[in-house]
Amino acid sequence: MLVSLLRTHLRPYRILLAGVLVLQLVQVMASLYLPNLNANIIDTGVARGDTGYIWRTGGLMLGVSVLQGACTVWATWLAARSALGAGRDLRARIFRRVGDFSEREVSVFGAGSLITRTTNDVQQVQMLVLMSCTMLVTAPLLAVGGVVMAVTRAPSLSWLIAVAVPVLIVVVGLTVRRMVPLFRAFQERLDSINRVLREQLTGIRVVRAFVREEVETERFERANWDISRVGERVGQLFVFLFPATMLVLDVTMVGVIWFGGHRVGQTGPGHVDVGTLVAFMTYLMQILMGIVMASFMTMMIPRAAVCAERISEVLATDPSLAVDADPVSDFPRSGEVEMRHVRMTYPGAEESALDGISFTARPGQTVAVVGSTGSGKTTLINLIPRLLEASAGAVLVGGTDVRRAEPEALWSQLGLVPQKPFLFAGTVASNLRLGREEATDEELWQALDLAQARDFVDEMDGGLDAPIAQGGTNVSGGQRQRLAIARALVRRPAILIFDDSFSALDVSTDARLREAMGPATAGITKVIVAQRVSTITEADQILVLDGGHLVGSGTHTELLATCAVYREIVTSQLGAEAAA
Repeated sequence: MLVSLLRTHLRPYRILLAGVLVLQLVQVMASLYLPNLNANIIDTGVARGDTGYIWRTGGLMLGVSVLQGACTVWATWLAARSALGAGRDLRARIFRRVGDFSEREVSVFGAGSLITRTTNDVQQVQMLVLMSCTMLVTAPLLAVGGVVMAVTRAPSLSWLIAVAVPVLIVVVGLTVRRMVPLFRAFQERLDSINRVLREQLTGIRVVRAFVREEVETERFERANWDISRVGERVGQLFVFLFPATMLVLDVTMVGVIWFGGHRVGQTGPGHVDVGTLVAFMTYLMQILMGIVMASFMTMMIPRAAVCAERISEVLATDPSLAVDADPVSDFPRSGEVEMRHVRMTYPGAEESALDGISFTARPGQTVAVVGSTGSGKTTLINLIPRLLEASAGAVLVGGTDVRRAEPEALWSQLGLVPQKPFLFAGTVASNLRLGREEATDEELWQALDLAQARDFVDEMDGGLDAPIAQGGTNVSGGQRQRLAIARALVRRPAILIFDDSFSALDVSTDARLREAMGPATAGITKVIVAQRVSTITEADQILVLDGGHLVGSGTHTELLATCAVYREIVTSQLGAEAAA
């Protein structure tokens, strides 16, 4: 998963990455050349008292050091551009895929998990790319080059390398093997704590209303303790790894000084000069540091691999609402909504939420949907904009099957006021212009007038420019609903859909709103889900749902005479005398 993900998203940056590789190669060659020059200064310049040689070689060392530093800085800059660009592209791709998800896919992953995958998981992969360009490329070159230079410089001490390197590899390998499952568990715990925190912040009013602060605090503490415990276990492995590698490094350096020191004054085979001994120690340090850098990378790779797997799960999930290969953007019968023998079954459900639903809403008509809780009203409404996919039958908007319609073109026909109206952080005007960006201030005020929202917007500091908090938390529920209705009216759609959008309004405001909307929306088809019977008594057609079945269809008067379910609903709200 990780390799495939990186191959795909690093392809646009292959020229930058090639530059990183070349610059790192030059930087490593300079690093390996410096100890050799230093040895020459000691063995030739210092030993013979040749000051000129010391100056010349020292100057060369300075030039090589400047070249090494320049290559390192340039390579890091190119690596950062590549990593940040790949991370940006990956986040954008995830965002676009999640934007295509239906409610089904979002509920499978969970909103908290999707946020974590888009932010933290991408950041881990991005960090791996950056560290790979700066360390993973350097480490093997430094280690292999150091071995070659050390063996060439002092063959008699090369056995120390043959002992130290395998020991270090075994220590690192055993540690990394234990880290892989811990990193997977850590990301899962991160999902969990994000989910708990998101639920508590979103439902803070419910928590306080039912005095559940202590229970929710304990719930958060459990999630926090779980992630802390996994983090501590990862930290313990880190605490073990670095002292262990330093111990191997220090013992090896002691061995070099011990065995090399005895050979400094000797003659014949195995003789070692002072400069050569210093160079060998430097090369050994480079070899072991290369292995330590590689070990650090191997600790990052498992976590990044887990994150890449989680990201790939999102990218590999095809939206259940697939777009037709040859989508249609033409709606010959604008404003018409039709359902033909529609059945809708949720995944894993034993019974259908809707079954055998057929009706037609003509342009300019008002069609109301009523029924008891759980009868399928919202499900029916969500089929029209294709937020849900019908399991059987056909849903047509403007004479076109929604499964064949181009999504943007379909949504341009509709104005939806959801059951739970949501406002975005910004201003009143910015929220209303979500319906139509080019709408003028005058058109916004007209929509507010129709939605019975002008009075409280006038009183807000700034009017149309008054700030709206995220989710509309700085306005009441009724005000939020009226702003959502105004937003849909600004859109000027052919079809208006109200999903129980008048529930937070008092009876008088509801009546004024319907009276104002009548003439203004005369040519618009209106589909209304309502709990309050008084809201829909004048509808041209009322659909009565019971247990997912259409048990009645007609006007208010017709249904009172023919539909027992509707008569029961009316009687429960208005009383038997009013119903009669």
